[in-house]
Amino acid sequence: MGDVADKITQEIAELRVAEIAPGLAQVAIRLAGSMDTDGGPTALANAATALRAVMIELRKLAPVAQEGDGVDGITGNRAERRAKLRAVPAADG
Repeated sequence: MGDVADKITQEIAELRVAEIAPGLAQVAIRLAGSMDTDGGPTALANAATALRAVMIELRKLAPVAQEGDGVDGITGNRAERRAKLRAVPAADG
């Protein structure tokens, strides 16, 4: 595989959509592979346009990630700061 096909294959794996839409995933990989070959500028532009449309559909089908969002990150950082402050001994006044 070439660079484009490798990146698209990686993104499809990260999106976990190959099981949901295997045909569409294969179309994306084949289009990406065609972009890695020297088919001329018109063929490249057509493949890029089609690949973009297919990837938009695959991204819509992707299951919601279980990873935290920005708010979860802020909450986690706040909890870490509070834990560090609790670990500091209180100064006697």
